[in-house]
Amino acid sequence: MRFSCWRKPCDGSPGRSKIRVNVHRPLGGREKIPILNKPIMLLVCRWIVIWIYALVLGGMAGGSLQAAAIETVAQDNGQALPSTGKGLYQNACMACHGRDGTGSRPSRVGFKTPLPDFTDCSFASREGNVDWVAVTAEGGLARGFSDEMPAFGDALTDAQITRILDYMRRFCRDKDWPRGELNLPRPLFTSKAFPEDELVFTSSIKTAGNDKIANSLIFEKRIGARNQVEIVFPFGWGQYPTSDDPENTEWKSSIGDLALSGKRVVYDSLDAGAIVSVGAEVLLPTGDEDRGFGNGTTIVEPYVAYGQILPESFFLQFQGGGGISFDRDQAENEVFWKLTTGRTFHEGHFGRRWVPMMEVLGSSELASNGNTHWDVAPQFQVTLSRRQHVRLNIGVRIPLNDRDARDTEIGVYLLWDWFDGGLFEGW
Repeated sequence: MRFSCWRKPCDGSPGRSKIRVNVHRPLGGREKIPILNKPIMLLVCRWIVIWIYALVLGGMAGGSLQAAAIETVAQDNGQALPSTGKGLYQNACMACHGRDGTGSRPSRVGFKTPLPDFTDCSFASREGNVDWVAVTAEGGLARGFSDEMPAFGDALTDAQITRILDYMRRFCRDKDWPRGELNLPRPLFTSKAFPEDELVFTSSIKTAGNDKIANSLIFEKRIGARNQVEIVFPFGWGQYPTSDDPENTEWKSSIGDLALSGKRVVYDSLDAGAIVSVGAEVLLPTGDEDRGFGNGTTIVEPYVAYGQILPESFFLQFQGGGGISFDRDQAENEVFWKLTTGRTFHEGHFGRRWVPMMEVLGSSELASNGNTHWDVAPQFQVTLSRRQHVRLNIGVRIPLNDRDARDTEIGVYLLWDWFDGGLFEGW
């Protein structure tokens, strides 16, 4: 949600900005001069005064004065705000963000911080309308950005803001970029279909028998509109019998199988609320097999991932694929399937997000007499930062069968969407 460049209206007004503002008139305010009572003469004189101010100030306040004049004339003539997104954008946003969405020059708006370029699809497509509405209605501080982006919630309705945003979405002309609404919450175990720029620390904790903590540091990099590459660095600690006394245990560290993966979006539709990706992951035998941190062979896992938006803030995600082992004495070929459903809740209108989810996980070895495992993983995700780019997920993976051989595990991850800002920004 990179809205850090959204700033105050060019008139520098503090707080929750009103769109309808009165231009300062040093020539007697609203005194009625007979020759100026006619609407046409009044309009011409006001524009002359405004352009004189613009020239004197070197253009620094030109955009805001024009926007203010348009609103003042509309108000004085009893006219309503425009009904179209384009008209609303031109009245409320164009002075700072420019006619084409690329942002006005610093010399025109009166501050040096660059404004966002809404024609840049890499920026403009990533977040859903709910995040843009939040910043527009409640101002930059609502998402941990500068208060130079004012709050328009007192001047515009949600419907008007939505029409503005629908118009602004047209500035991105490359339709290959999936819309941010399709970026569904990340489950603990199911891979998402949406490509991301994230750094994720995951941990799985087993407390039955000898304790074990298996961690992964996952780096995800989006490439272009539809592709993502990923590197997984696994490591952990476990309790193991000591060499001199098997009855005693000691903690030892281990590394796991390094994983490299990639995926590509092959279908997305905001109208259908659906996104589909295909991908593959390669697990390299770098882990400590004896300590349970490695498979002892290379495994390739092709998969398909699907996301679906449902009514009332519900969603559904699915991942299905297989594991192809290079050495079946070390690991069997298998198929797997993962299904997640959940719902997003907000504190207040645009506040912190709480997302309870339930995953159903299954896998089956393809060998004769191979094992089939079923698990469930109830969990919830919560946004930690106001910018909502740092998130925490906590859950439990519970075996449904073979419970004598498989233990319940606690799962947790900490996610940082680094495209949206620094780890310590936006709090």
